[in-house]
Amino acid sequence: MQPNHQSESGNSSVSFNEEIQGSSPDTPARAAADGSSDELGLDTALTNRVSNKYNHEYFQPLRWGIDSLYLSFAGSLHTDQENKLDRLKKLAQSDQLTDQAQAQFPVNNHIFEVKDKGTGMFPYILEDNCFRIQLSRQRAKSMPMAYVKISSEYLTHKSIDDVVNDLTSVLDVMGVLESIPKTSRIDLFLDFASNEDMDSWHRDDWVTRSEKIHQYAIKGEFSGWSIGMGSGMSARLYNKTLEIITSNKGYLIPLWVEAGWNKNNPVWRLEFEIKRDVLVQFDVQALNVTLDNLNGLWSYATTDWLKLTIPSAGDTNRSRWPIHPLWAYFSSVDFATQGGELSRHFTEQRIPSNQRLFDYGFSAISSFMAREGITDLLEGVEAYYRGLSDHLNNRAMNAGASFEDYLEERVAVKAKRFNSILNKQLVEDQLTSDEYRRYSDGE
Repeated sequence: MQPNHQSESGNSSVSFNEEIQGSSPDTPARAAADGSSDELGLDTALTNRVSNKYNHEYFQPLRWGIDSLYLSFAGSLHTDQENKLDRLKKLAQSDQLTDQAQAQFPVNNHIFEVKDKGTGMFPYILEDNCFRIQLSRQRAKSMPMAYVKISSEYLTHKSIDDVVNDLTSVLDVMGVLESIPKTSRIDLFLDFASNEDMDSWHRDDWVTRSEKIHQYAIKGEFSGWSIGMGSGMSARLYNKTLEIITSNKGYLIPLWVEAGWNKNNPVWRLEFEIKRDVLVQFDVQALNVTLDNLNGLWSYATTDWLKLTIPSAGDTNRSRWPIHPLWAYFSSVDFATQGGELSRHFTEQRIPSNQRLFDYGFSAISSFMAREGITDLLEGVEAYYRGLSDHLNNRAMNAGASFEDYLEERVAVKAKRFNSILNKQLVEDQLTSDEYRRYSDGE
């Protein structure tokens, strides 16, 4: 494989193996990456299969692997499925809530919401907590049949093989797949705890092929670095515990605890976003090839494309500056090993958490109680319920509907958004992949 790799700082023409492995064996980068540096005190390369002689207070790896995965599938939609999607999309665009609630595509264990709008050359979008599937029209021969984002949470629950098998079984119902999927983007991550001050180094300490380096803070608290954002390859080093406060990714916390996190230090994430043009240059776009080369991609990212260094005042050649000890640990993580246990709890539904629902509910009830001068919770809830029932009954009457129909209609719309209840559907809309094949074959 001979990619013609062109970086932001110039051209290079090296083989995939040379490029992906990074520096030559006698450089500081290589010494750090193979775990042989005396300064690190490692007895072997860092993996989850060995016991390493390092201070867990300084560096404690918790999880690593694939955070986001975007795949494209060549193929063609079945004619009847395209007609069905047209009908469901029109229902999603209806002014009537009853119609909107029926914009669902049930297949296997999924109840996908059908969006009212497409994007670009993909007129149909289906989504649940596992996948966001964009589909092209049958006549769009130059386009992939499907472009799919796999959710980060689903990738913590199942192996990549199981996830792709699930996705393929869904797409098999929708159309004819013509080849193995291709990777359009892959994000590799490492979650770790450390007592290192991530704000202690200068921008010049980053030696990178990119010219874009930025620092961030949230309410005055340093939150992380980004390098090369918007380009074919980019990196972020950021405070993940600070980020999950707003991202609703609390499912990561028990996984970190299971990996030994004691909550004394925040969890940080190093993440590399690798897009299609870089994967094509390295000839690793086919999904099976991408997955076979995760170590190579991580090695290239952490030893060639980006390095954190310790400046040497007497050396103007920044490429010779010694590697920061923390970065040496990063580059030595083995992506051929399992990067943590899988989550035991997951749902295909995009449902709000109890905390969110109860916080909103209690805010409304406590405001009602304060207005009415009620201090007993049970009394307040009962009074609120009576008032709410009267309010909804009046709204139903104004809408020309019964109370039951009014309530059912609004629950159904929420259920579509949450993928939690299958609303009224035609019989053929509820077929599994095997049943669909038998149905379409006339069995």
